[in-house]
Amino acid sequence: MRILAKDIEKNVDSEVEVAGWVHRIRELGGITFIILRDRSGVVQLVLEHAPDLSVESVIRVRGIPVRNEKAPGAVEIPVKTWECLSRASADLPFQVNGRLNRTRLDALLENRVLSLRNLQIRAIFKIQATIIESFSAYLRAQDFTEIKTSKIVSGGTEGGTNLFQVEYFGKKVYLAQSPQFYKQIMVASGLERVFEIAPAYRAEKHDTPRHLNEYVSMDVEMGFIDSEKELIELEKNLLAAVFEAVARNNAPELALWQAHVPDPDAILKSPIIPYEEARQIAQAGTSNRLFDINPEAERLICEWSVRENGSDLVFVNEFPRRHRPFYTYPLDASLTMSFDTLFRGLEISTGGRRQHDYQALLDTLPKFGLKPDDLKDYLEIFQYGCPPHGGFAVGCERLTARILGLANVKEASLFPRDRKRVTP
Repeated sequence: MRILAKDIEKNVDSEVEVAGWVHRIRELGGITFIILRDRSGVVQLVLEHAPDLSVESVIRVRGIPVRNEKAPGAVEIPVKTWECLSRASADLPFQVNGRLNRTRLDALLENRVLSLRNLQIRAIFKIQATIIESFSAYLRAQDFTEIKTSKIVSGGTEGGTNLFQVEYFGKKVYLAQSPQFYKQIMVASGLERVFEIAPAYRAEKHDTPRHLNEYVSMDVEMGFIDSEKELIELEKNLLAAVFEAVARNNAPELALWQAHVPDPDAILKSPIIPYEEARQIAQAGTSNRLFDINPEAERLICEWSVRENGSDLVFVNEFPRRHRPFYTYPLDASLTMSFDTLFRGLEISTGGRRQHDYQALLDTLPKFGLKPDDLKDYLEIFQYGCPPHGGFAVGCERLTARILGLANVKEASLFPRDRKRVTP
């Protein structure tokens, strides 16, 4: 029966079968050493002849493991029998077992079937799996219900902008840019607390290291709140739980990137700064005129937080009305109960309390150039009683990229979609 590389040490002196990909081949003094890679790690194989094999071929071998302090994991397998299950072409587009900084990002993305075999790249998605698992586990423990909503919609969250149009049985429909309206329906249905982890789509013509046109959105919505600060406290505790899980479960993967996660206690003490104060903090750190919290300001605010608070995380709240959608709950005539979450120089989530009063929404629409007929389905949520509520959404790829210090968010997407890329 096949065993994994990580379990070889437990089976020293017993015959085993292992299978995986040929990670590296080295010949020394008439002996061939093969590093075999499977989903759990690597193991060294020893053959007394030079096999007809190429790197990345898939093989199966049998042998009796013995101890060797110089081998990976201090154990190796002298091979008794071996079989090639699938031969890889000798002409690889890049060195899969090599260093990433020697290969352009475009080459890695265009040859994804190979680049995902690289141990460092594979580590990104093992960490991402932990992020998703721990995000869900924490919310379930807080009595949130996971939902799955449609990604084919008749209109947009914010009036139909930045939407991908789709032909649908003779009708024009769109790919959902957010599950927010559905989350609000589920809060109004009586579930009160819901979350969803699913793709979201934005037809924005960006070509930057921080944007994707398809990304994984980790959405949360909660009923019976008084302000956005309750959501911020939830997100602090949620992210602290995620970072703790990554530290506990992914130490080898973090080491491959020389990365670390923040201390959970520091996350719980992260500052909450009103928009205008945050803008002034950023302005003090640059000679450029900052009229908004732009990417440069996000970086400067996070650097300030590290210096002053010892935290990589900052919450900026009380955004001006002009910067927020029509459904955002007002704090006063000019400010809103909304916030952005900045982590290591990048905005990773946006949220806030929503307007739940039907008449107030009707009064607000004209100020944003919207008509009730354009949002009939949405407005119906509030005609039949809806509690005060709000939510936020964390970009999974952005959070992953910031944990590992990736230069481009595309690196944290299995199969990134941007203005130019729709394959593989």
